[in-house]
Amino acid sequence: MTSVHRGTAAAHARAGRSVRSLRPQGYLWVLPALIVSAGILYYSIGYTGYISTLDWDGSSPAPEPVGFDNFVTLFGDPVFWAALQHTVLFFVVTFALQTFLGLLLAALLHSNIRWRGLYRVLVFVPVVIAPAFMAPVFRQIFAADGALNWVLEHIGLGFLTHSWLADSATALPVVMLIAVWGSTGVNFILYSAALGQIDPQIVEAARMDGAGGVRVFWSILLPSVRGTTLALAILTAIGSLKTFDIPYLVTNAGPNHATEFLGTYIYTQSIPLAHVGYGAALSVMLLVIAVIMALVLNLRRERGEA
Repeated sequence: MTSVHRGTAAAHARAGRSVRSLRPQGYLWVLPALIVSAGILYYSIGYTGYISTLDWDGSSPAPEPVGFDNFVTLFGDPVFWAALQHTVLFFVVTFALQTFLGLLLAALLHSNIRWRGLYRVLVFVPVVIAPAFMAPVFRQIFAADGALNWVLEHIGLGFLTHSWLADSATALPVVMLIAVWGSTGVNFILYSAALGQIDPQIVEAARMDGAGGVRVFWSILLPSVRGTTLALAILTAIGSLKTFDIPYLVTNAGPNHATEFLGTYIYTQSIPLAHVGYGAALSVMLLVIAVIMALVLNLRRERGEA
């Protein structure tokens, strides 16, 4: 075979490989999952939007179209605004506490201390415990005759005893405290991973220049985990909008809607009260708020990285 023939054969072989590489062979494996996930997701969103225009109990064969009346009612509903206020307050408080505790624990355990692995496990254990399992425990702890008041009585602080879950002023802080206890481990793990990416020589050089522990934390560690903090802000914001299990299981969204969140209010309207159309309108509003919040936080993250 001449060199011309060999060159022609090689060119044909390369062309054949290029054609084969353009064939969407891998798409055939991805297509079923794409259809199921995207199809069900967007169909559900569209169907929920349709139901939000109905006055329907979820079972009657002839729902009544009401247009945007459910949304008009929603904007005039004081319970909706209270639930939204609780959600925003829940996000601010839990994010601040979880960020502070998670970063503090990660920084402390980032150094070489004994039993570091055991401490990490202990911090992360609350994350893997189901809220349904812990809800009866927390109800017993914060009950009027519960463990917390018993401890306060026996250490001479009986004047602080309180019906923690039955008082509108303290029920929401208790729910926030439980949420912080259950989610700080996630922040701790992510901050530990972020701190592990910092070059130890930078910290060593700062200490040689006379920087103390607080200075190293403030000037080196904290700026290095800024991206992680913004990512956790997005996750915490979305999680706050979807909060349901802890307030429903511990306080049943009470007393007097003191721990009502958007998730619990949607459930109450849709299932016990059978106001499915109004519950769908609440769900649409929840989706809109979640998308706007995610876009704002993500834009801020991108600006911070830039």
